[in-house]
Amino acid sequence: MSKKIRAAITGVGGYVPDYILTNKELETMVETNDEWIVSRTGIKERRILKGEHQGVSVMGIAAVKDMLRKTGTDPKEIDLLIFSTITADMTFPATANIVATAIGAVNAFSYDLGAACSGFIYGLATGTSFIESGKYKKVVIIGGDKMSAILDYTDRTTCIIFGDGAGCVLLEPTTEDVGVMDSILRSDGSGECYLHMKAGGSRMPASRETVEKRLHYVYQEGSAVFKFAVTNMADVAAQVAERNNLKAKDIQWLVPHQANKRIIDATASRVGVNEAQVMMNIQRYGNTTDGTIPLLLWDYEKQLKKGDNLIIAAFGGGFTWGALYVKWAYDSK
Repeated sequence: MSKKIRAAITGVGGYVPDYILTNKELETMVETNDEWIVSRTGIKERRILKGEHQGVSVMGIAAVKDMLRKTGTDPKEIDLLIFSTITADMTFPATANIVATAIGAVNAFSYDLGAACSGFIYGLATGTSFIESGKYKKVVIIGGDKMSAILDYTDRTTCIIFGDGAGCVLLEPTTEDVGVMDSILRSDGSGECYLHMKAGGSRMPASRETVEKRLHYVYQEGSAVFKFAVTNMADVAAQVAERNNLKAKDIQWLVPHQANKRIIDATASRVGVNEAQVMMNIQRYGNTTDGTIPLLLWDYEKQLKKGDNLIIAAFGGGFTWGALYVKWAYDSK
């Protein structure tokens, strides 16, 4: 009897831009202050991708190259590359196509996946299915966004929250008892009115009027989004743990989407883990949307040990949300 094929994370890469936008600098741009931002979000600074013609692909390429270097992977061996993003370089072609060509993944097929801040976990679950099919051996999942491209820096409800960055993982098959063990994914389109970008799609194409009315920026009703996120992200993280008979003591790491420290704390409380078990870098990067979870894995990679139990959870516009149970597959060097 053949053993079950699982998708194991065998490598991690990441990239954040050099430019640091601090709360102090934001004070000169919009009516806010450091204390107000930190107390409500936990964010102290965020990274911004500067320069002309610098799209999210720049960060995705850098993140994948970092992973390829660390793992010694030949890009020609990559079968599939998925880029989870809401800030694609262009409407088409897919930014994943651009990244695949730039890194030399000439034998891969590639596409973008859009699910707002939940995009990376959707991509991770999707890539897992391709691996489990037995047909594909090396799948790269990227999560990244250039949120600075769609932010109104006169709107303090949004511009203080988001930053730019990208991270990625390599998935490979294994018959060991490690890898992506379980997932619960959800969505609810009734959340559209609370978090969206009004113009730029087929419903409201770009025009002089949409630009003048500043409709090409992130719109968010923070209170409604916060309440929905606190409940659903926390609940689904607890559900995937309970479904796999994991108690708080069995979980080495909670890997939560970095949207707001209060949401992170609520999720940790619901799962029952303490602060030392929670990955967090929101204070340095802010909310990089699709980039938060892979950037957490990138930052914490050296602390991870083979067999560690990770609960990964995210919530995003749409609404979208979900959680995965991952058993870490390697000891970091």
